Amino acid sequence: MYALAILVGATAQPSPVFAQDAAFGRFVDDFWSRARKAGISRKTYRGAFSGVGPDPEVLKKADYQPEFTKPVWEYLASAVSQKRIENGRKMLRKYGGVLKRLEQRYGVDRHIVLAIWGMETAYGSFMGDKYVIRSLATLAYRGPRQKFGRSQLVAALKILQNADTTPNRMIGSWAGAMGHTQFIPTTYASYAVDYDGDGRRDIWDTIPDALASTANYLKVSKWRPGETWGYEVELPRGFNFALASRRTVKTLAAWKALGVKRVGAKSFPRPDDRSSIILPAGAHGPAFAVLNNFRSILRYNNATSYALAVGHLADRIRDEKFRGFVKPWPTEYRPLSRKQRFELQTLLASSGFLKGEADGVIGSGTRAAVRAYQRARGLTVDGYPSVKLLEHLKRGG
Repeated sequence: MYALAILVGATAQPSPVFAQDAAFGRFVDDFWSRARKAGISRKTYRGAFSGVGPDPEVLKKADYQPEFTKPVWEYLASAVSQKRIENGRKMLRKYGGVLKRLEQRYGVDRHIVLAIWGMETAYGSFMGDKYVIRSLATLAYRGPRQKFGRSQLVAALKILQNADTTPNRMIGSWAGAMGHTQFIPTTYASYAVDYDGDGRRDIWDTIPDALASTANYLKVSKWRPGETWGYEVELPRGFNFALASRRTVKTLAAWKALGVKRVGAKSFPRPDDRSSIILPAGAHGPAFAVLNNFRSILRYNNATSYALAVGHLADRIRDEKFRGFVKPWPTEYRPLSRKQRFELQTLLASSGFLKGEADGVIGSGTRAAVRAYQRARGLTVDGYPSVKLLEHLKRGG
Protein backbone atom coordinates (compact mmCIF):
# COMPACT_ATOMS: atom_id res chain seq x y z
CA MET A 1 0.00 0.00 0.00
CA TYR A 2 1.12 3.55 -0.68
CA ALA A 3 1.16 6.37 1.88
CA LEU A 4 -2.11 8.08 0.99
CA ALA A 5 -3.96 4.80 0.79
CA ILE A 6 -2.89 3.95 4.31
CA LEU A 7 -3.73 7.37 5.66
CA VAL A 8 -7.19 7.78 4.16
CA GLY A 9 -8.30 4.16 4.44
CA ALA A 10 -8.05 0.80 2.77
CA THR A 11 -10.51 1.67 0.00
CA ALA A 12 -8.52 4.66 -1.25
CA GLN A 13 -6.47 4.35 -4.43
CA PRO A 14 -2.76 5.23 -4.46
CA SER A 15 -1.72 8.51 -6.05
CA PRO A 16 -0.80 8.14 -9.74
CA VAL A 17 2.45 9.94 -8.94
CA PHE A 18 3.30 7.38 -6.28
CA ALA A 19 2.57 4.59 -8.72
CA GLN A 20 5.46 5.94 -10.79
CA ASP A 21 7.82 5.83 -7.81
CA ALA A 22 6.82 3.18 -5.30
CA ALA A 23 9.97 3.80 -3.25
CA PHE A 24 8.90 7.37 -2.59
CA GLY A 25 5.50 6.13 -1.48
CA ARG A 26 7.17 3.76 0.98
CA PHE A 27 9.32 6.64 2.22
CA VAL A 28 6.20 8.70 2.95
CA ASP A 29 4.64 5.70 4.73
CA ASP A 30 7.73 5.29 6.89
CA PHE A 31 8.11 9.00 7.62
CA TRP A 32 4.61 9.14 9.10
CA SER A 33 5.83 7.62 12.39
CA ARG A 34 8.42 10.38 12.79
CA ALA A 35 5.86 13.05 11.97
CA ARG A 36 3.36 11.57 14.44
CA LYS A 37 5.95 11.60 17.22
CA ALA A 38 6.55 15.30 16.42
CA GLY A 39 2.87 16.05 17.02
CA ILE A 40 1.60 16.04 13.45
CA SER A 41 -2.00 14.87 13.06
CA ARG A 42 -3.09 12.32 10.49
CA LYS A 43 -5.29 14.95 8.86
CA THR A 44 -2.40 17.41 8.48
CA TYR A 45 -0.07 14.74 7.15
CA ARG A 46 -2.62 13.49 4.65
CA GLY A 47 -3.36 17.00 3.43
CA ALA A 48 0.31 17.93 3.16
CA PHE A 49 1.16 14.92 0.97
CA SER A 50 -1.97 14.86 -1.17
CA GLY A 51 -0.86 14.08 -4.74
CA VAL A 52 2.80 14.65 -3.91
CA GLY A 53 5.59 12.80 -5.70
CA PRO A 54 9.34 13.42 -5.90
CA ASP A 55 10.51 16.49 -7.80
CA PRO A 56 13.27 15.58 -10.30
CA GLU A 57 14.39 19.20 -10.53
CA VAL A 58 15.05 19.31 -6.79
CA LEU A 59 17.19 16.19 -6.99
CA LYS A 60 19.09 17.67 -9.90
CA LYS A 61 19.80 20.88 -8.01
CA ALA A 62 20.83 18.95 -4.90
CA ASP A 63 23.22 16.72 -6.83
CA TYR A 64 24.62 19.26 -9.27
CA GLN A 65 27.46 21.62 -8.48
CA PRO A 66 27.68 24.40 -11.08
CA GLU A 67 30.89 24.43 -13.08
CA PHE A 68 30.90 28.20 -13.22
CA THR A 69 31.41 30.50 -10.28
CA LYS A 70 29.93 33.93 -10.94
CA PRO A 71 32.46 36.72 -10.31
CA VAL A 72 31.56 39.01 -7.45
CA TRP A 73 31.23 42.00 -9.77
CA GLU A 74 28.68 40.19 -11.94
CA TYR A 75 26.79 39.05 -8.86
CA LEU A 76 26.67 42.59 -7.51
CA ALA A 77 25.61 44.07 -10.83
CA SER A 78 22.56 41.81 -10.80
CA ALA A 79 21.83 41.89 -7.06
CA VAL A 80 22.23 45.65 -6.65
CA SER A 81 20.62 46.73 -9.90
CA GLN A 82 19.21 50.20 -10.38
CA LYS A 83 15.71 48.75 -10.47
CA ARG A 84 16.21 46.99 -7.14
CA ILE A 85 17.58 50.19 -5.62
CA GLU A 86 14.63 52.25 -6.88
CA ASN A 87 12.09 49.63 -5.75
CA GLY A 88 13.81 49.52 -2.37
CA ARG A 89 13.33 53.27 -1.96
CA LYS A 90 9.66 52.88 -2.88
CA MET A 91 9.24 50.17 -0.27
CA LEU A 92 11.05 52.34 2.26
CA ARG A 93 8.45 55.05 1.70
CA LYS A 94 5.59 52.56 1.81
CA TYR A 95 6.69 50.60 4.88
CA GLY A 96 8.83 53.26 6.54
CA GLY A 97 6.69 53.35 9.66
CA VAL A 98 6.85 49.60 10.18
CA LEU A 99 10.59 49.51 9.50
CA LYS A 100 11.22 52.37 11.92
CA ARG A 101 9.35 50.55 14.68
CA LEU A 102 11.21 47.34 13.93
CA GLU A 103 14.53 49.19 14.17
CA GLN A 104 13.50 50.56 17.55
CA ARG A 105 12.36 47.14 18.77
CA TYR A 106 15.21 44.96 17.48
CA GLY A 107 18.05 47.44 16.98
CA VAL A 108 18.61 46.31 13.37
CA ASP A 109 19.17 48.89 10.63
CA ARG A 110 15.91 49.23 8.68
CA HIS A 111 17.83 49.51 5.40
CA ILE A 112 19.49 46.13 5.98
CA VAL A 113 16.11 44.47 6.62
CA LEU A 114 14.82 46.08 3.44
CA ALA A 115 17.89 45.00 1.47
CA ILE A 116 17.46 41.36 2.55
CA TRP A 117 13.84 41.51 1.41
CA GLY A 118 15.03 42.87 -1.93
CA MET A 119 17.77 40.27 -2.28
CA GLU A 120 15.63 37.30 -1.33
CA THR A 121 12.42 37.90 -3.31
CA ALA A 122 12.73 41.29 -5.03
CA TYR A 123 10.38 42.72 -2.40
CA GLY A 124 7.92 39.85 -2.68
CA SER A 125 7.67 39.79 -6.47
CA PHE A 126 8.98 36.20 -6.62
CA MET A 127 8.87 33.98 -3.54
CA GLY A 128 9.57 30.70 -5.32
CA ASP A 129 7.42 28.37 -7.37
CA LYS A 130 7.74 25.04 -5.59
CA TYR A 131 5.56 23.37 -3.00
CA VAL A 132 7.80 23.27 0.05
CA ILE A 133 6.57 19.90 1.35
CA ARG A 134 7.31 18.30 -2.02
CA SER A 135 10.77 19.86 -2.21
CA LEU A 136 11.75 18.85 1.31
CA ALA A 137 10.26 15.38 0.98
CA THR A 138 12.32 14.90 -2.17
CA LEU A 139 15.51 15.98 -0.39
CA ALA A 140 14.63 13.75 2.57
CA TYR A 141 13.91 10.80 0.30
CA ARG A 142 17.08 10.65 -1.76
CA GLY A 143 20.38 12.39 -2.40
CA PRO A 144 23.17 14.02 -0.37
CA ARG A 145 20.93 16.26 1.77
CA GLN A 146 18.66 13.72 3.43
CA LYS A 147 19.46 14.79 6.99
CA PHE A 148 18.69 18.42 6.14
CA GLY A 149 15.55 17.46 4.24
CA ARG A 150 14.14 15.33 7.05
CA SER A 151 14.63 17.89 9.79
CA GLN A 152 13.20 20.64 7.61
CA LEU A 153 10.27 18.48 6.54
CA VAL A 154 9.21 17.89 10.14
CA ALA A 155 9.47 21.63 10.83
CA ALA A 156 7.41 22.42 7.71
CA LEU A 157 4.70 19.98 8.76
CA LYS A 158 4.55 21.68 12.16
CA ILE A 159 3.88 24.99 10.41
CA LEU A 160 0.87 23.41 8.71
CA GLN A 161 -0.19 21.74 11.96
CA ASN A 162 -0.17 25.14 13.68
CA ALA A 163 -2.22 26.64 10.82
CA ASP A 164 0.28 29.45 10.21
CA THR A 165 -0.34 28.86 6.51
CA THR A 166 -1.99 26.33 4.20
CA PRO A 167 -0.45 23.80 1.80
CA ASN A 168 -1.46 25.84 -1.24
CA ARG A 169 0.33 28.91 0.18
CA MET A 170 3.45 27.06 1.33
CA ILE A 171 5.42 27.93 -1.80
CA GLY A 172 9.15 28.53 -1.83
CA SER A 173 12.49 27.49 -3.25
CA TRP A 174 13.80 24.06 -4.22
CA ALA A 175 15.55 23.87 -0.82
CA GLY A 176 12.48 24.86 1.21
CA ALA A 177 13.11 28.58 1.77
CA MET A 178 9.76 30.33 2.16
CA GLY A 179 8.01 33.65 2.27
CA HIS A 180 8.99 37.25 1.59
CA THR A 181 12.39 36.87 3.22
CA GLN A 182 12.96 33.16 2.54
CA PHE A 183 13.12 31.39 5.89
CA ILE A 184 13.78 27.66 5.94
CA PRO A 185 11.32 25.87 8.25
CA THR A 186 13.63 25.43 11.25
CA THR A 187 14.63 29.10 11.10
CA TYR A 188 10.94 29.96 10.90
CA ALA A 189 10.21 27.79 13.94
CA SER A 190 12.85 29.55 16.04
CA TYR A 191 12.69 33.16 14.88
CA ALA A 192 9.50 34.01 12.97
CA VAL A 193 7.40 36.75 14.58
CA ASP A 194 3.66 37.47 14.71
CA TYR A 195 4.08 41.23 14.38
CA ASP A 196 0.44 42.09 13.71
CA GLY A 197 -0.83 39.95 16.59
CA ASP A 198 -3.36 37.90 14.63
CA GLY A 199 -2.11 34.62 16.09
CA ARG A 200 -0.23 33.53 12.97
CA ARG A 201 3.39 34.06 11.99
CA ASP A 202 2.57 34.73 8.37
CA ILE A 203 5.74 35.41 6.36
CA TRP A 204 3.92 34.60 3.11
CA ASP A 205 1.09 37.14 3.02
CA THR A 206 1.77 39.56 5.89
CA ILE A 207 4.74 41.76 5.04
CA PRO A 208 5.18 43.23 8.57
CA ASP A 209 5.42 39.67 9.95
CA ALA A 210 8.09 38.81 7.38
CA LEU A 211 10.14 41.96 8.02
CA ALA A 212 9.86 41.57 11.80
CA SER A 213 10.98 37.94 11.50
CA THR A 214 14.08 39.03 9.58
CA ALA A 215 14.90 41.74 12.10
CA ASN A 216 14.49 39.26 14.94
CA TYR A 217 16.74 36.73 13.22
CA LEU A 218 19.47 39.32 12.70
CA LYS A 219 19.16 40.43 16.31
CA VAL A 220 19.73 36.90 17.64
CA SER A 221 22.57 36.60 15.11
CA LYS A 222 24.38 39.18 17.29
CA TRP A 223 23.59 42.31 15.30
CA ARG A 224 25.10 45.33 17.04
CA PRO A 225 22.91 48.45 17.03
CA GLY A 226 24.68 51.56 15.82
CA GLU A 227 27.36 49.71 13.86
CA THR A 228 27.42 49.50 10.11
CA TRP A 229 28.26 46.38 8.10
CA GLY A 230 31.57 47.70 6.74
CA TYR A 231 33.51 50.25 4.68
CA GLU A 232 35.38 50.25 1.41
CA VAL A 233 39.01 51.01 2.28
CA GLU A 234 42.34 51.78 0.65
CA LEU A 235 45.29 49.61 1.61
CA PRO A 236 48.78 51.06 1.95
CA ARG A 237 51.64 50.12 -0.34
CA GLY A 238 53.39 47.06 1.08
CA PHE A 239 50.32 45.89 2.99
CA ASN A 240 50.69 42.37 4.35
CA PHE A 241 47.88 40.54 2.54
CA ALA A 242 48.09 37.66 4.98
CA LEU A 243 46.18 40.00 7.31
CA ALA A 244 43.25 40.09 4.86
CA SER A 245 41.12 37.45 6.53
CA ARG A 246 37.92 37.39 8.58
CA ARG A 247 39.98 35.58 11.22
CA THR A 248 42.13 38.67 11.78
CA VAL A 249 40.16 41.21 13.80
CA LYS A 250 41.40 44.67 14.82
CA THR A 251 39.79 47.97 15.71
CA LEU A 252 39.35 50.42 12.88
CA ALA A 253 41.82 52.64 14.72
CA ALA A 254 44.38 49.83 14.70
CA TRP A 255 43.90 49.31 10.96
CA LYS A 256 44.27 53.03 10.43
CA ALA A 257 47.57 52.91 12.31
CA LEU A 258 48.71 50.30 9.77
CA GLY A 259 47.90 52.71 6.94
CA VAL A 260 44.39 51.49 6.06
CA LYS A 261 42.17 54.40 5.07
CA ARG A 262 38.50 54.78 4.27
CA VAL A 263 37.98 55.67 0.60
CA GLY A 264 37.08 59.22 -0.34
CA ALA A 265 39.20 60.70 2.44
CA LYS A 266 36.38 59.95 4.88
CA SER A 267 36.97 59.15 8.52
CA PHE A 268 35.78 56.15 10.49
CA PRO A 269 32.95 57.49 12.68
CA ARG A 270 33.46 54.76 15.31
CA PRO A 271 37.20 53.99 15.42
CA ASP A 272 36.83 51.47 18.26
CA ASP A 273 34.58 49.18 16.23
CA ARG A 274 36.32 45.89 15.45
CA SER A 275 36.69 44.74 11.85
CA SER A 276 38.48 42.48 9.40
CA ILE A 277 39.91 43.22 5.97
CA ILE A 278 38.53 41.18 3.07
CA LEU A 279 39.49 41.14 -0.62
CA PRO A 280 36.58 39.53 -2.52
CA ALA A 281 38.48 39.75 -5.84
CA GLY A 282 42.04 39.64 -4.57
CA ALA A 283 44.59 42.41 -4.13
CA HIS A 284 43.71 44.04 -7.47
CA GLY A 285 40.07 44.70 -6.53
CA PRO A 286 38.25 46.72 -3.87
CA ALA A 287 39.14 46.10 -0.23
CA PHE A 288 36.66 46.23 2.63
CA ALA A 289 36.83 46.54 6.39
CA VAL A 290 33.87 44.39 7.50
CA LEU A 291 32.43 44.57 10.99
CA ASN A 292 30.51 42.20 13.24
CA ASN A 293 27.24 42.98 11.45
CA PHE A 294 28.70 41.62 8.22
CA ARG A 295 28.99 38.29 10.04
CA SER A 296 25.36 38.61 11.15
CA ILE A 297 24.31 38.95 7.51
CA LEU A 298 26.37 35.84 6.71
CA ARG A 299 24.09 33.91 9.08
CA TYR A 300 21.36 34.51 6.53
CA ASN A 301 23.46 33.27 3.63
CA ASN A 302 27.05 32.23 4.25
CA ALA A 303 28.51 33.76 1.10
CA THR A 304 30.75 36.82 1.02
CA SER A 305 29.17 38.06 -2.22
CA TYR A 306 25.70 37.87 -0.65
CA ALA A 307 26.62 39.76 2.51
CA LEU A 308 28.48 42.36 0.46
CA ALA A 309 25.45 42.79 -1.79
CA VAL A 310 23.08 43.20 1.17
CA GLY A 311 25.29 45.86 2.75
CA HIS A 312 25.81 47.65 -0.55
CA LEU A 313 22.12 47.60 -1.46
CA ALA A 314 21.24 48.99 1.97
CA ASP A 315 23.72 51.84 1.47
CA ARG A 316 22.37 52.61 -1.99
CA ILE A 317 18.77 52.70 -0.71
CA ARG A 318 19.76 54.92 2.21
CA ASP A 319 21.80 57.49 0.28
CA GLU A 320 20.70 58.58 -3.20
CA LYS A 321 24.01 60.40 -3.67
CA PHE A 322 26.09 57.27 -3.09
CA ARG A 323 27.03 55.76 -6.46
CA GLY A 324 28.90 52.64 -5.50
CA PHE A 325 32.38 51.41 -4.80
CA VAL A 326 35.35 53.57 -5.74
CA LYS A 327 37.92 51.05 -6.90
CA PRO A 328 36.96 49.19 -10.10
CA TRP A 329 36.69 45.42 -10.14
CA PRO A 330 39.60 43.59 -11.82
CA THR A 331 37.62 41.74 -14.48
CA GLU A 332 40.75 40.06 -15.84
CA TYR A 333 41.12 38.20 -12.50
CA ARG A 334 38.08 35.96 -12.91
CA PRO A 335 37.41 33.33 -10.25
CA LEU A 336 37.80 29.67 -11.08
CA SER A 337 35.13 27.20 -12.08
CA ARG A 338 34.96 23.95 -10.13
CA LYS A 339 36.87 22.13 -12.85
CA GLN A 340 39.54 24.85 -12.81
CA ARG A 341 39.82 24.63 -9.02
CA PHE A 342 40.67 20.94 -9.36
CA GLU A 343 43.21 21.83 -12.01
CA LEU A 344 44.77 24.54 -9.85
CA GLN A 345 45.13 22.20 -6.88
CA THR A 346 46.61 19.47 -9.05
CA LEU A 347 49.22 21.84 -10.45
CA LEU A 348 50.04 23.26 -7.01
CA ALA A 349 50.48 19.71 -5.70
CA SER A 350 52.70 18.65 -8.60
CA SER A 351 54.82 21.76 -8.03
CA GLY A 352 55.28 20.88 -4.36
CA PHE A 353 53.17 23.71 -2.93
CA LEU A 354 50.13 21.69 -1.83
CA LYS A 355 49.81 18.37 -0.03
CA GLY A 356 46.90 15.99 -0.38
CA GLU A 357 44.47 15.25 -3.16
CA ALA A 358 42.57 17.85 -5.17
CA ASP A 359 38.95 18.25 -4.02
CA GLY A 360 37.90 21.45 -5.80
CA VAL A 361 37.33 23.26 -2.50
CA ILE A 362 39.30 26.43 -1.89
CA GLY A 363 40.03 26.32 1.81
CA SER A 364 42.78 27.64 4.05
CA GLY A 365 45.24 24.99 2.83
CA THR A 366 44.79 25.87 -0.82
CA ARG A 367 45.02 29.60 -0.09
CA ALA A 368 48.25 29.03 1.84
CA ALA A 369 49.60 27.07 -1.12
CA VAL A 370 48.59 29.86 -3.49
CA ARG A 371 50.40 32.39 -1.30
CA ALA A 372 53.49 30.20 -1.20
CA TYR A 373 53.45 29.91 -4.99
CA GLN A 374 52.92 33.66 -5.42
CA ARG A 375 55.77 34.41 -3.04
CA ALA A 376 58.09 32.01 -4.83
CA ARG A 377 57.26 33.51 -8.23
CA GLY A 378 57.43 37.16 -7.22
CA LEU A 379 53.67 37.75 -7.59
CA THR A 380 51.37 39.74 -5.30
CA VAL A 381 50.89 37.46 -2.29
CA ASP A 382 47.14 37.73 -1.74
CA GLY A 383 46.17 34.04 -1.86
CA TYR A 384 43.47 34.74 -4.47
CA PRO A 385 42.96 31.82 -6.91
CA SER A 386 42.05 33.39 -10.25
CA VAL A 387 42.02 32.24 -13.86
CA LYS A 388 45.06 34.44 -14.40
CA LEU A 389 46.95 32.60 -11.65
CA LEU A 390 45.96 29.25 -13.17
CA GLU A 391 47.31 30.38 -16.53
CA HIS A 392 50.58 31.34 -14.82
CA LEU A 393 50.81 27.87 -13.28
CA LYS A 394 50.06 26.18 -16.60
CA ARG A 395 52.87 28.12 -18.23
CA GLY A 396 55.18 26.61 -15.65
CA GLY A 397 55.44 29.76 -13.54
